Amino acid sequence: MDKSTQTEIFFGPNHPGVPGNYGINYNFEGDTVTAAEANAGHLHRGFEKLMEERIWIKNTALVPRICVEEPDINEMVYAMGFEAIGEIEVPRRADYIRSIILELARIQGHIFSIGGNAAGIGQYTIMNWGTLTRDYILDIFEEITGARVYHIYIRPGGVRQDIEAETFAKILDLMNELENERFPDLEKTLFENPNAQKRWQGKAVITKEEAIEMGATGPVLRANGVPHDLRKMMPYAAYDDVEFEVPTGDNGDAWDRIKIARDDMLQSIKIIRQLINKIPDGPVQTDLGNGLKYRIPKGDAYVKIESKRGEYGYYMVSDGSLKPYRVHVRGASTPLGLYGVREYLPGTRIADVPVWAKSLGICPPEFDR
Repeated sequence: MDKSTQTEIFFGPNHPGVPGNYGINYNFEGDTVTAAEANAGHLHRGFEKLMEERIWIKNTALVPRICVEEPDINEMVYAMGFEAIGEIEVPRRADYIRSIILELARIQGHIFSIGGNAAGIGQYTIMNWGTLTRDYILDIFEEITGARVYHIYIRPGGVRQDIEAETFAKILDLMNELENERFPDLEKTLFENPNAQKRWQGKAVITKEEAIEMGATGPVLRANGVPHDLRKMMPYAAYDDVEFEVPTGDNGDAWDRIKIARDDMLQSIKIIRQLINKIPDGPVQTDLGNGLKYRIPKGDAYVKIESKRGEYGYYMVSDGSLKPYRVHVRGASTPLGLYGVREYLPGTRIADVPVWAKSLGICPPEFDR
């Protein structure tokens, strides 16, 4: 292709179709992208190295910032890594509470993401609805943890404090409201909208083979009919004590991925109801002593959970000191946000670049870390 006929443009953080401090440099000819490269260099946070310089307990306040959309998954994986190396048993009630927190986080992340996807195609009403609905869940988080976004609630050995019965009742009331009032409005306004269907159906296709080649999981893989979900395959916390389905699609496109997000929220509501109705009594924290003096034996562990965007893992190494020797974050969106942009974005029409970027669930700090 004649390079003289191509134009280079920066598709940057100011665009509603781009998640966070992230950009894409791409060339185009006519209205078709011919080459693309991810530009994640707007963060420079250095999470992994920072964790090596902080004592174990202080990192519980750092890790949520690795993905603002899903802060609680980082708290969970970090705690699981500490517990795996130290062979620490978590109280069963804490397992249930952790699972409730993670499912609430999954719902707020999905509804926020659906709003972002809708904004990328000009459906700003849905974006506003998504932000409002997410705020109702953040109200619950604030009541439980004292914070709305970064909760610093899941910690090694369990959770910071118990949840009151009144709060459980509020959660159930909110789940009923979402399922019976807000989600039906979303269905009629967005998922039955012919404009949304036209913009998402058959767009931003990632095949099963391409997803596996990249190491992509979550909705990207499940949109090709693969029911890959660690909550089912390798249950952690209290997921071995609940029943739910893993939504899948058939076409590997943006439409299937967004429908999976919708269906995932309904399954999360089902999970939360079961957890609250079956939660056992007991402590919510294993006594690990003074948090400023946490130590675990030398060792290493790789732990992973199912985020709303797929497998999310930490490789952690302890040398027996007050600080982790090494922490490596394997974010769910790393293959999509780096390799996927370069390999699969070319051929996309310019108007569909935000569809591509948002529907894949990219969280930039996971690879600029």
